[in-house]
Amino acid sequence: MALILCIETGTDICSVGLARDGEIVSLRESDEGRDHASKVGVFVDELFRQTGITPDEIDAVAVGKGPGSYTGLRIGVSFAKGLCYGLNKPLIAVGSLDALMEVAREDYEAGIIDVPDWENAKLCPMVDARRMEVYAQIFDSNGKPLTDVSAEVVDDQSFAVWRRDGRLVIFGNGALKCAEVLPDVTFVEVVPSVRGMAPLAQQAYDRGEFVDVAYFEPFYLKDFVITTSKKKLL
Repeated sequence: MALILCIETGTDICSVGLARDGEIVSLRESDEGRDHASKVGVFVDELFRQTGITPDEIDAVAVGKGPGSYTGLRIGVSFAKGLCYGLNKPLIAVGSLDALMEVAREDYEAGIIDVPDWENAKLCPMVDARRMEVYAQIFDSNGKPLTDVSAEVVDDQSFAVWRRDGRLVIFGNGALKCAEVLPDVTFVEVVPSVRGMAPLAQQAYDRGEFVDVAYFEPFYLKDFVITTSKKKLL
């Protein structure tokens, strides 16, 4: 078992936690806009101060690898890499949709969300990709992936195969806008958090699944597009 610092900055939530044996022991989170660059370091420092744990005591750093916000992912991954270099610790990369799926499972078991016929439901975490696009993946109720991660332009035909039995459950910061055009799905409120990353990071640590600190890059899924403002600068 291990003591792992977990960092997730791929959405509008900045989430940082210390996990021991796959369970969060201390957590800091903010949904006050995407100012993750100014928060992630402060949150990490607060965690160490609150718990009395020193940075050199951790066994690894885990970071959400995406998909998600280009800028947010770079902030989290860059910070995690810096810690790993400075502390000589291994880096673990956890899929952001996998972690969101774990949050949903935890919230269901805790009675925070209510999903009829959970055992037979198809669960679809979604991360906002702007406009009517989302990053999505479908899982069964045990957390087993049934599809690959994909970038989807959402319309009334989206996820048609999975909606036929009326058991598709969507959640995440991209899900609410989808619920408006997919009337036959169930929407539940599930917020991205390192609570979902902690058990997955522990499993990766136990298997020795570390990424190369020097060469690891976030999983963007789509190319980053720079748009030029049409406003004239005086």
